[in-house]
Amino acid sequence: MTSTVAAVVVAAGRGERAGGDMPKQYRNVAGEPMIRPALRAFLSHAQVDWVQPVIHPGDESFYRAATADLPELAPPVPGGATRQASVRAGLEALAPRAPSLVLIHDAARPFLSGALIDRAITAGKTTGAAVPGVAVADTVKAIDADAMVAETLDRGRLRIIQTPQVFAFYLILQAHRRAAALGLENFTDDAALAEWAGHRVSVFEGETGNVKVTTNEDFARGEILHLAKLSDVRIGNGFDVHAFADGDHVMLGGVRIAHSRGLGGHSDADVALHALVDAILGALAEGDIGSHFPPTDPQWKGIASERFLAFASERVRARAGMIAHLDVTIVCETPRVAPHRDAMRARIAAIAGIPVARVAVKATTSEKLGFTGRREGIVAMATATLRLPWSAA
Repeated sequence: MTSTVAAVVVAAGRGERAGGDMPKQYRNVAGEPMIRPALRAFLSHAQVDWVQPVIHPGDESFYRAATADLPELAPPVPGGATRQASVRAGLEALAPRAPSLVLIHDAARPFLSGALIDRAITAGKTTGAAVPGVAVADTVKAIDADAMVAETLDRGRLRIIQTPQVFAFYLILQAHRRAAALGLENFTDDAALAEWAGHRVSVFEGETGNVKVTTNEDFARGEILHLAKLSDVRIGNGFDVHAFADGDHVMLGGVRIAHSRGLGGHSDADVALHALVDAILGALAEGDIGSHFPPTDPQWKGIASERFLAFASERVRARAGMIAHLDVTIVCETPRVAPHRDAMRARIAAIAGIPVARVAVKATTSEKLGFTGRREGIVAMATATLRLPWSAA
């Protein structure tokens, strides 16, 4: 029988300690909604076959916005009044698939790595119940009712437990069902529930960067930890040119601008977005726009160029990186770019999934020199600055 691995990602809490005008799992951390990198870590892992999100009833619009374009996600199921009830809902949703192993992870831990998932799966296959743990660096003391030291604990035997926790699927499902039947809903994690059900739980190596984001201070700390991991700073350049053709508008920076002529090209000929795509792909060393979207392929005929920019931006996130800045310069005599600059910045930011403050749009003329000066076409030059996890490759 084929061994399969599923993941339950729990995002049904309210996150009230973090404040804000939305549940914390949908607030941005490291440039994107917190739930998104947690889900993507499992979706992109070669050994994970199915990812089951669990969300709070009523959070559907937040969830859709945060997970747009993520592939192969199971439809989310509503969680319960407690974390334990929410996990159980996710497990019950997986029951028809009957995976061999299930990883249970909190969306509030967005910085887990593929290596951590590797270790979880290996430990789960070995022992049937395992949790990631980080050694305690500080001295830990137990105190009595008078705040006096009662005992100094042996920190060599202590571990700070994280998620994802991994179990043989039916082992943890049956434990959850038993606890629910008895009305027991106070287990602080799934390992505690497995222990109550009589199962031994092993501990494998966790990650200090796999922090849980709970308060506003945690959001700030998470940003710092994430940026520290993205020590590979890449800069890419892009250049594109399109000639004027018949038409009544041009697309520039994702914005439709009425004009006496159009731009000729296989797609919508958005010269600014094309230059940005090449800049991002160049920084990634992943070819150019033509290698991914060849003009000889009829499926790209007339396509909106924002599709290309969304693809390039997702390639950055697929490598656990971030777009730090996008800068594009448009060279033309006409149309005037200045009235549309803010709209372009906003549209580029929305497509790339970054704050508008990280997008610059500039425009100039060529002082009536060359083909742009003769109003024969438009040129765009772009620079993309990316941050990626360091790799020797």
